[in-house]
Amino acid sequence: MYGNTSGLKKEEIKNLERLYRRRIPVEQAVTLEVIRFLSDITTRINRQVAILVTRAGVVSHVIVGDTKGVFIPDLSDFPLGRKPLRGLRMIHTHLANEPLSLDDLTDLAFLRFDLMIAVGISNGEPKKIYTAHLSPTKGDKPYEVLPPVSVSGFNINFRRFVDALEEEMERRRVLSQDDPRERAILISVGTAPRYQLEESVEELEELAVSADVVVLGKVVQRLNSINPKYLIGVGRLRELIIEALARGATLLIFDQDLTPSQSKAITDLTELKVIDRTQLILDIFAKRAHTRDGKVQVELAQLRYRLPHLSGKGTAMSRLTGGIGGRGPGEMKLEIDRRRVRDRISQLERELKKLSKARGQRKKRRVARGIPIVSIVGYTNAGKSTLLNNLTSSDVFTEERMFATLDTASRRLRFPREREVIITDTVGFIRDLPRDLMAAFRSTLEELEDADLLIHLVDISSP
Repeated sequence: MYGNTSGLKKEEIKNLERLYRRRIPVEQAVTLEVIRFLSDITTRINRQVAILVTRAGVVSHVIVGDTKGVFIPDLSDFPLGRKPLRGLRMIHTHLANEPLSLDDLTDLAFLRFDLMIAVGISNGEPKKIYTAHLSPTKGDKPYEVLPPVSVSGFNINFRRFVDALEEEMERRRVLSQDDPRERAILISVGTAPRYQLEESVEELEELAVSADVVVLGKVVQRLNSINPKYLIGVGRLRELIIEALARGATLLIFDQDLTPSQSKAITDLTELKVIDRTQLILDIFAKRAHTRDGKVQVELAQLRYRLPHLSGKGTAMSRLTGGIGGRGPGEMKLEIDRRRVRDRISQLERELKKLSKARGQRKKRRVARGIPIVSIVGYTNAGKSTLLNNLTSSDVFTEERMFATLDTASRRLRFPREREVIITDTVGFIRDLPRDLMAAFRSTLEELEDADLLIHLVDISSP
């Protein structure tokens, strides 16, 4: 039993619990028997009553509200996933025979219910049925409200209706449910001039594509001041979440770095994954690092980023990492997780020092042989690896995407008169490189200090 049950008599609670034994035929949205039962118990307790029903006709939740509405509990046992609809419909009562409220319609869009049904009651009797469903087409509103009908006139073939609605929604989506790629809405919020925010979100899109994320849309919001809790106003954030769900998104990517408290607050509002620019770059680095040097540096950066996020009982990190901190763990488990992360950071830092020492020994041997070193530097995806391949007839991996290569590559180049140089291709730069990554890759960038010549490669087509 969920909701506002305080003050109810034992017999009233028992009557409410009997709703769990009701079964609704799969082709019906609701039966007359259930409508009358809901109306009767609502009149007795003078509170709205709601049930959530699965497509098999099983009542999964019985919720008691107040005279104005009901508070829907956590639905994590019925995850939306990549489906256009949740597979639950909500049937509830209105004490004054009033139509669906804005809260009802927002819940419909926000929680992706199959149907939202309100039973309007007058003088203790059910009078009207008010119904709304999500719209498969993009319009002014994400839902469609049907004309109210009498109780006897409500005869929707639910199974046929919901199958057709879901099929139409799937047909209009960019990707099928079977496509494993993440689908994202990119959000850039800030006080900078709009053109700067737009340039930044364009780069964020390139990063997302580099991470094999399908970008479904971009939102740029220029503000006079940043909302300290949600980055943007909670009303606007809800609108963005509803739009993202309607498009079939699985991920919200913020161009601005989120504080641990902001990440938790936003994640608590939606079951979509929520990440920021730093997390996206870390994910790219984790996928592209192949040498031991690169893997250690990336893992170290990831753990340094995650450590301050391991607080409270939110689900932000567990959705992204497969369980660091778990879903709603106790403080003891969180403290254990934090200690393990700190221990792992210390271990990686020691390993990084050993790897740095080995690089130093290799460098000494190169210096002893008197071979000059030329390092190619530049923005990510400027063509550094391509230049290295062209100069040395090598086959270093290249691809038209950001951070296609992370590991430093060194090749010999022989000049006329038997002169040799070593050319190195370093990790690319990017604006606002995450601090943790900068710290982790400092040892790699130290190699630039020993170069006899730096070739700064610039893509003339990039602003």
